[in-house]
Amino acid sequence: MTNVRLGKTGITVNKNGFGALPIQRIPKEDAVRLLHKAFDGGIRFYDTARLYTDSEEKLGAAFSDRREQVFISSKTGAVTVEGFWKDLETTLKNLKTDHLDIYQFHNPAFCPRPGDESGIYDAALEARKKGMILHIGITNHRLNVAREAIDSGLYETLQFPFCYLSGEPELKLLEGCRKNDMGFLSMKALSGGLITNAAAAYAFQAQFPETLPLWGVQREEELDQFLAFVNNPPAMNEELSAVIEKDRRELLGEFCRGCGYCMPCAAGIEINNCARMSLLLRRSPAAPYLTPEWQAKMKKIEDCQHCGSCKKKCPYGLDTPELLKRNYEDYKEILAGKAF
Repeated sequence: MTNVRLGKTGITVNKNGFGALPIQRIPKEDAVRLLHKAFDGGIRFYDTARLYTDSEEKLGAAFSDRREQVFISSKTGAVTVEGFWKDLETTLKNLKTDHLDIYQFHNPAFCPRPGDESGIYDAALEARKKGMILHIGITNHRLNVAREAIDSGLYETLQFPFCYLSGEPELKLLEGCRKNDMGFLSMKALSGGLITNAAAAYAFQAQFPETLPLWGVQREEELDQFLAFVNNPPAMNEELSAVIEKDRRELLGEFCRGCGYCMPCAAGIEINNCARMSLLLRRSPAAPYLTPEWQAKMKKIEDCQHCGSCKKKCPYGLDTPELLKRNYEDYKEILAGKAF
């Protein structure tokens, strides 16, 4: 069994975190059963957010009777003090607990600090003093905000996208966290579903003792893969290295990570999936994406107003309208049988 210590928080858990965003898509009963199986299999860290619809409620239903045996992190997207307290109180109620192990600012466009105009960091300090939260963290998709958070010394954890498609900038963030004794939570450890080899994904993370990958789990067969790693963690070898090199050749560059920060779309386009449809079709079973429902979603791209809002909000600086256009053309060719 491989354990991870999350920096100065002192939290030490198995190197398999449960990313609870996907459980908002399944019935409560199924989610609770999945969470209990994860717990029985040795997973002790669970990450959710106020913005993940009913994810917090499902975690509360699963763990209210064993709260002291798990670590739970959640997030607030609030940018005002009033919003911060409202989110925190709702989160604690949903989780059926009186405290959070880690409370994170959810992808803010700036690095919250004591005394700034928003006041939300000061609110977090007050919440920590009251015992409502134990540790203060931050999540982001912007390198500049992540760097500032590390350098500030104000945060105990950073959650940032990190997988074997990451490059030198992300490795430098990891190095900064290591030097500052900050916990590092690997968001998008499977790159939003584009990485399909779980063993390769785990073996990559295993090379960095301080990372805690948060696996987004929705199906039991997905969970079973990671539970197998609790007692038999895969190590990097020639076969897995070859998988990683192949994926890096195919995926590095300008592709949508599916983070969803471009949403909502004024034209109703499901940008975070439509802008990466070509990759989804080629890296997972195609049939679910060729249904009449998905054809209708892709056709919505024709309604693009070219307002530029999604492009401005993309934390990776992608030309989202152009990605949508290219993916739609490819999708039509696949439907017509001219691709694949």
